[in-house]
Amino acid sequence: MKKVSTILNHLKQNPEFRKINTNEAMQRLISVLPLKLKKGIKFTYIKNETLYFVLTHPVYKMEFEYNKALINSLLSSAHMTNINDIKFFVTNKREKKQEENIVYEKYDERSYGIFRNSIKDPKLHRIFEEIRELIKSS
Repeated sequence: MKKVSTILNHLKQNPEFRKINTNEAMQRLISVLPLKLKKGIKFTYIKNETLYFVLTHPVYKMEFEYNKALINSLLSSAHMTNINDIKFFVTNKREKKQEENIVYEKYDERSYGIFRNSIKDPKLHRIFEEIRELIKSS
């Protein structure tokens, strides 16, 4: 019986699965970048031997342009020798914020409102009696 890792490695050697290897190499490249650069990357892709970095903010574009030589040197460590050029741009599409659906669950009251109210303070005694009435009504 073959292990899953052996099967996956065998599949990655086939030319049909070249994109898997490319994506893995891009993830390796992103993982070796400094943290200040990693935070600005939305995603990356390769087209016509050019590596494109899609960034989240124009400030990151300036940082990437400044560190272009560093990224070129890291390309060899990520085994991406077929890249001739690197380009950076900021996308003009806004990310859709996912709306949080807050679900308020209603629980059945487990109490029957049967308790002794031995509080001497009349204000607190009245509050406890209001709580008792709320429990009995639900």
